This record gives sequence, structure tokens and C-alpha cells, in this order.
Amino acid sequence: MGESEIIQLIRDRDHRGMDQLLLHFGPLMRYVIAPILSDGRDREECLSEAAMRAWDNIQQFDPVRGSWKGWLTVLTRNTALNRARGRRDTPGELTENIPSPAPTPEEALLRQERLAELYRALSALSDRDRALIYRKYFYMQSTDQIARELGTTPRAVEGRLYRLKKQLRARLGGDSHG
Repeated sequence: MGESEIIQLIRDRDHRGMDQLLLHFGPLMRYVIAPILSDGRDREECLSEAAMRAWDNIQQFDPVRGSWKGWLTVLTRNTALNRARGRRDTPGELTENIPSPAPTPEEALLRQERLAELYRALSALSDRDRALIYRKYFYMQSTDQIARELGTTPRAVEGRLYRLKKQLRARLGGDSHG
């Protein structure tokens, strides 16, 4: 079954869509979750939670804005990160004095502008270099895992990442030393 059929099943709220999602994209989702969560049971619960979030939020997927795998990867990664941070519920009276974690409109705009700059800088990199940055800092893969999968040494990966970070800092107007 193809990607578009799975998406349509989920949009139609057909339970087979969930089965097909896990069958065809479960390995990708597990690959994204693995570097973030170390406990096997936590990983499986996260996979279930991410699949449910895909089911519940399918209307947010827009093929014009990006690929299915990209959307699913981001959703899965964010689910794993939220689980890794843990959910700390604070008793009612204590929450009154805690400032909202939501950014102010000015902070949100500034963050959006910085993200746009970062995406422009990343898009100027070669596909290979951009993939390396994403694997390390977006998918949170270990240097050892990246080296193993690319058939190189961890030291070579670290050196390449160091040069890429320096290059990105220079493009973004940051400190180019170290």
C-alpha cells in the first residue's frame, strides 16, 4: 500500500490507516525515537502516542508545504522530545505565579525570523552536509551511529560537524571562532 492510500485511509478515519501507518512507517518512527528515548517501553509508548497524534492531526498535513515523511518525522520527534522532558504537573495554587511559557508576540516574531535565517543558511549547504546537520542536531543521532551508517569514523564526523557549525555561524553573523 502506498503513502497516498495510507494518508487517505487516515483522513477517512478508517482503522486500517493506523495499521498501515505502523506497518509502513513504524520503522522510520522508531529510528527517530531511538536516540531520544533510551527505555524500550518508553519508545513503544512514544510510537503509539506519535501514531495517535498523526491520526488526530492528519488535517494539518499539507503536501504543498512538505513531504509526508518530513511531517511524520517532525511529529514523531516532537512527541519523543516531549516525553523525554517529562510532564511535570504542578498543583493548582502553585501554577498561578508561574509565568506563561508561551512567547510574547515580539519573541515569536523574532524566533520566526531567526528560524527563516537558519533555514536559508541550511539550504545553502550541500544535501550531504545538510543531512549530516539534521541527523546530529534534529534527529539527535549519536556521532557513533552516524559514523557507522556513513562508513566513516566518529572523528571524521565530528570534524565535519565542527566545520559546518563554523560555516553556519559565519553565515548567520555569529562568532566565527570555535
